[in-house]
Amino acid sequence: MSDKHLLFNALAGQTTSRAAWVPFVGAHGGELLGITAEEYLKSADQIVAGLDRAIELYRPDGLPVVFDVQIEAEILGCELNWSKDGPPSVLTHPLEMGLTLADLPTYTTDKGRLPLIGEALDRVREKHGDTVAFYGLITGPFTLALHLLGNTIFLEMYDQPEKVGELLAYCRDVALKTADFYLDHGADVIAVVDPMTSQISPEHFEQFATPYVNAIFDHVRERQAFSSLFVCGDATRNLDVMCQTHCHNICVDENIDLGALATRARANGKSVGGNLRLTTALLLGDASDAARDAVRCLDTCGTEGFVLAPGCDLPWGVPPENLQAVAEVVHDPYKQEVARHAAAAGALDDYADIMIPDYREQKRVYLDVITLDSATCPPCQYMLAAAQRAALDQGRVVVREHKIKNRDGLGYMTKLGATAIPTICIDGRPVFSSLIPDDDALEHAVKVAGERKK
Repeated sequence: MSDKHLLFNALAGQTTSRAAWVPFVGAHGGELLGITAEEYLKSADQIVAGLDRAIELYRPDGLPVVFDVQIEAEILGCELNWSKDGPPSVLTHPLEMGLTLADLPTYTTDKGRLPLIGEALDRVREKHGDTVAFYGLITGPFTLALHLLGNTIFLEMYDQPEKVGELLAYCRDVALKTADFYLDHGADVIAVVDPMTSQISPEHFEQFATPYVNAIFDHVRERQAFSSLFVCGDATRNLDVMCQTHCHNICVDENIDLGALATRARANGKSVGGNLRLTTALLLGDASDAARDAVRCLDTCGTEGFVLAPGCDLPWGVPPENLQAVAEVVHDPYKQEVARHAAAAGALDDYADIMIPDYREQKRVYLDVITLDSATCPPCQYMLAAAQRAALDQGRVVVREHKIKNRDGLGYMTKLGATAIPTICIDGRPVFSSLIPDDDALEHAVKVAGERKK
């Protein structure tokens, strides 16, 4: 049975009878209903139906009502590019186009898609609120600032830090309004989803993230709810500063050493969440792969303040039987032992059939961008955009995206030696790994690569 109180105890850092289980069902709810992500994320009826189905299949202790870090940006005037199999991505950045903060639409929670999300939350709480905790996911201040300003923010952090601070204070206030909206509709947990903070240094995190997220976490505590900080991507460099924020829980993806996070988080009185492998185990694996990956996480963190969860929003096409296998491992100790002692499925895939170019023989410079999916992952979106700008400026440059949601992308990632998402490889060599380069740095690297070909 689902048990939201077990989840609350886990979030509070207590040892529980089993690990808490929170599958991040976002656009995947549409796949469960046989409709597109856009249809799903624009309909309260469909969101409720998708969550009903997820609860029936996956027996979760908690669920997000939606997983979409573009909701606030849409209200503030960012144009979105909708996808049939994932949340939308941001197309335009109003502040990059010459607008000021005063020019942006007034942010209120009766605009955009928030009213239908509030309706969906009301309805699922009425049906399942006794057993399932519901998360309100809000866009973190730094990620929302990047949506509004674009990649320019990385330069302005050095050139105009006061201006960036003003923007982040604005985004903090938006986040506080959104948090109150979810809490007023009965959300049990507020998760600040701030993936773009994986792209900055610890010093910049303390300057441009910590004070703004702490204001949110302090407010959530005052309202007697739980809070979580979710950062995807390779945020290893920022684990210490993340663990020093005021949230209850830190949640990460497969780029992070879960054991290292647990040690740091527990030393700071925090629980941890994650980090089921989205692609190799859940999306492209079978039920046995998913069960073994769940046991990997359970054996790493045990039951002391641990929430088992995917590393991010579930890919739209994850086979339901894979998530059901995880649920069985969570709820049935025997299934855990079966997975733990299962024979290896065979040799690891060496991707021998996936051919990469002989870059030395190519006349043009190749920028291979390894992503989860630029259409749905903000750090991937902005990394790919940086590569595309460099190609326009330099000429004789080929930009290719390799999404690890499919085997070809995983093959390129393996053969090029990329170890984090997203990564820009230049002529077959990882150069910018989980850190979006500024335009000057990338253009210089491309120019050097081009000189080698003359």
